[in-house]
Amino acid sequence: MRTPDLATSDFATSFNAVAAEYAAARPDYPPAFYTALEAAFGRPLAGALTLDVGAGTGKSTRGLAERGARVTAVEPGAGMAAQLRTVCPEVPLVRGNGDRLPFADASVDLVGYAQAWHWTRPELALPEALRVLRPGGGLALWWNTNDHTVDWVARQTERLRERLPWRGAPDITRSVGRELTALEPALRPVYREIPWRRTVPLATHLANLATHSAFAVLDPAERRPVLAEEEAVVGRRFPDGLVEEPYVVRLTYLPRPAG
Repeated sequence: MRTPDLATSDFATSFNAVAAEYAAARPDYPPAFYTALEAAFGRPLAGALTLDVGAGTGKSTRGLAERGARVTAVEPGAGMAAQLRTVCPEVPLVRGNGDRLPFADASVDLVGYAQAWHWTRPELALPEALRVLRPGGGLALWWNTNDHTVDWVARQTERLRERLPWRGAPDITRSVGRELTALEPALRPVYREIPWRRTVPLATHLANLATHSAFAVLDPAERRPVLAEEEAVVGRRFPDGLVEEPYVVRLTYLPRPAG
């Protein structure tokens, strides 16, 4: 299969074409994650002025709002923003991105990036997050990641790497705290991993795969045989048609430095 000549921005904007599928098939975040976020934040989310940057279809927006956070969603993509409006019609939505946040200095308690920080330019997005944070606030970055300690998941990942040799942005889900302290040495990152699982029909599992950027940038004719192979292999592993997907939410929380 060919490797297209695509910039990082092409991968980032590819989600708009699959926004409805993203909303339907991508996993949410488990209650245990929000509990871990509150522990790192040092206070309940209830009442906290929160930005959900790169909010996508609103999966984290909804979860934060259900915990009582006063959320504003920030999303650059028209397709994703339209889905978010459907899911969270009561949440304010600002079209923008983290590299230039259209908010006043020291105006929010929490800046969150769910499955989105890797699409930013950290040298711009980090100062912006610190600028808009109030004293005592913090920057939270989190990702649902596949649990590669589970054998069938690890083998699927290897197959997809062979069929889809470009994978979009590099995996920074464990290292992001160290990378950001290189930009701002006063940061004191807190890292947590929250394991969880969901069980979904095989069709939902395949639809979830198809929403990832390495698939979304492909023509349907290129995507179809890869998904067909996964349908056959995973279908043999789960003959009842229900796939147990294991995940680990990787959370990095960075308290705003004093001063």
